Amino acid sequence: MIQRGIATFGLDYGKCPRWLFERMVALGRQMTLAIAGEEGPDEYIRRLSDPVWFQSLGTVLAFDWNASGLTTILTAALKEAIRGQERDLGIFICGGKGKTSLKTPDEIKLWSERISLAQENSKALVYNSKMAAKVDSALVQDGFQIYHHSFFFTKNGAWTVIQQGMNTANQTARRYHWHSKNVKDLVCEPHSGISSQIKLESMLDLTAQSSTKNRQTSKDLVSSGSFNTLMKDLLLLSKYWTPFSQTAQIKDTSGQQRLKFLNLENKEFSWHPVVNENFAKSKYLQKILWKLCDKKPENYEKLLASEGVGPKTIRALSLVAEVLYGAKPSYQDPARYSFAHGGKDGTPYPVDRETYDKTIETMKKYVDKARLPFPEKQRSQKLLDAKMTHSVIPSEVPPWRDEIEGSRG
Repeated sequence: MIQRGIATFGLDYGKCPRWLFERMVALGRQMTLAIAGEEGPDEYIRRLSDPVWFQSLGTVLAFDWNASGLTTILTAALKEAIRGQERDLGIFICGGKGKTSLKTPDEIKLWSERISLAQENSKALVYNSKMAAKVDSALVQDGFQIYHHSFFFTKNGAWTVIQQGMNTANQTARRYHWHSKNVKDLVCEPHSGISSQIKLESMLDLTAQSSTKNRQTSKDLVSSGSFNTLMKDLLLLSKYWTPFSQTAQIKDTSGQQRLKFLNLENKEFSWHPVVNENFAKSKYLQKILWKLCDKKPENYEKLLASEGVGPKTIRALSLVAEVLYGAKPSYQDPARYSFAHGGKDGTPYPVDRETYDKTIETMKKYVDKARLPFPEKQRSQKLLDAKMTHSVIPSEVPPWRDEIEGSRG
């Protein structure tokens, strides 16, 4: 079963040699034909939503197993590998890194027109792509800035999102996977199985099941209350409270005592900017909150989907919901498992041999089925054997870095 979580990698700089990228495209084409031919297009993109499987495919194609560039280069290679064969395969890959990610909606619409996909289905795909990006930037506030967004879909309507964020402070990248079959609710634990090398001590995760009350209260603040009342709450919060305060009582504008529900360890707000009058009096924030109070979204998903709503708006509502109304969100990092099924030395946990072996053996099967020259098959098998031993690329394979033309993973 695919597990939930987030994958974290080192943030690398540099370029991928043209010869290596061309080789990855050629290998990727054969692997895609073999897998999609046997399993079908829907199963192919479902497998891409499994971070271990995705990472293993990158290993077969000879890229660094733990480099941030694996995400961007592998996605670009697969996109190029199926170019001209999208209709025959029934697989479509949109988006990519940086400015290319902004073209995702237009690419989805273009392919939808070419395959005569119903307009409502095309709109749904675009909406899911945009919401995945919003969720991972506004609801999962972990300090990673999203810079890569790819949307895979099939003519049957199945879809997968693979996006990656960077944290320049600690030089790491974090990857987020989604799959349509796993998404029961776009704002409540929507991610499919991903892994992580590290876990953050504290971050705001409004996608957690335990954040349900906070999401509901945030929605009620704009849909059931008034703009004036909400602004009074924000100004009250900014006047009497800072992230490192643990006083039990604060006063509102009428002088009456209001219970402050916050009872946290200081570290849980260490990532949060100080809430001051400038924060509450931000003209842009007030404009967005006024629009929300006027629009009165019927649920939290529609609140998030509203134009202009981003991390600051979500954080402001979440903070008021917690501090003044006792609706605490989750501050636990959703990352659960370390990349590559653990380590043979037991760090950060023992190897999950059953899952590990199954992944590798499955990948080997597709290498055998791919129409590859015998030396290429031998090389790919060697890479997989090395990954099974200790998740390390053999020493004769150069540690190639990130993008073809770009400067950062």
